[in-house]
Amino acid sequence: MLELLPAPPADPLWDLTAEYGADPRPERLNLVLGVYRDRSGVTPVMEAVRDAEIRLAERSASKEYRGLSGNTAFNRAMQATVLGDEALVARSTAVQTVAGTGALRLLADLVRQTRPGTTVWVSDPAYVNHRPILEAAGLAVRPYRWTDPDGLLADLALAGRDDVVLIQGCCHNPTGVDPTREQWEALAALAARAGWVPFVDLAYHGLGDGLEADLWAVRMLAERLPELLVAVSCSKNFGLYADRTGCAIVLGSSPSALRHVETALQNAARTLYSMPPEHGAAIVATILQDPALRASWRSELDGMRSRIAANRATLVAALEALGHGAAAAPLARQKGMFAGLPLGPAQMAALRRDHAVYGTASGRINIAGLPADRVPQLARGIVAVLEPVGV
Repeated sequence: MLELLPAPPADPLWDLTAEYGADPRPERLNLVLGVYRDRSGVTPVMEAVRDAEIRLAERSASKEYRGLSGNTAFNRAMQATVLGDEALVARSTAVQTVAGTGALRLLADLVRQTRPGTTVWVSDPAYVNHRPILEAAGLAVRPYRWTDPDGLLADLALAGRDDVVLIQGCCHNPTGVDPTREQWEALAALAARAGWVPFVDLAYHGLGDGLEADLWAVRMLAERLPELLVAVSCSKNFGLYADRTGCAIVLGSSPSALRHVETALQNAARTLYSMPPEHGAAIVATILQDPALRASWRSELDGMRSRIAANRATLVAALEALGHGAAAAPLARQKGMFAGLPLGPAQMAALRRDHAVYGTASGRINIAGLPADRVPQLARGIVAVLEPVGV
């Protein structure tokens, strides 16, 4: 049987990460995976997380099963944090998931159950795992243009009443390009007219313009539309990458429908992994329920955001100083962990081969993982693989 299995495609991000690990060059630079690293190149444990873990260890609480919805205190805290307004929280239900990826998959299963035959629209370019998750859930996928505002609206004007539109709530991966508030409002108006449901992926809130600003779009959509799906990750803004902590939130207008939604999400979880891990959810719940820990977390999150913005500004300045202002200008307008370089697959391969800089074939690099003292190396490599000025 196993001999009949065709060779599956390797995951492009982890394949590049393995190649980086085998590269003997001491100057190699890993900008592939979306993880925050401090000035020394380490992904730190946040102080608020460490303090919460100490409290949890001192309590020595039972490790009995939590249930299919996971940690309900975590779920309530996530609903309040993401939605902000109590009236919106009252229109929602939530279950804890195995990180943002698990939330995406559970909500994809919900779409398949409630809207069989629907099309899910996905940005082009998209996060590398969006299409595989949706297709694994049995959904049809169709792309819409992301970096062209007019093209985005034109494409989504074709979305039908039973369709779903997967859209990243802030700090778009891989481009770093977000709509303006006016463009977000135009999207909400289009959804209201056409009847399609937004499916918001929230993975980087707090790392763009600040936590409240980064949540503005999802809250606006929740206020203006009758239904909304939200997949939330705690990997980046709590630094809980390995603890796989996330939440699936659904907003509707009918309490009875929401009860059915929670049961459907629980049933989907039961067949996939039964129930999510407790540790990360307990950490987040402890932080968000304690004013001092929450303030500590917000302060450190703001510091992370400031360092990412400083990295971006430094790279832009370095490219401008090397005579490539045209390449630098789009980078200055981007937000969040990633920068979309104006480089194609062949140029990214040359950047990796000749300059030991590892990014994805699409041109995405992790600006949040860039040590400040390595910016000159990155800028020189980018300039070297760009076509000469004036050609």
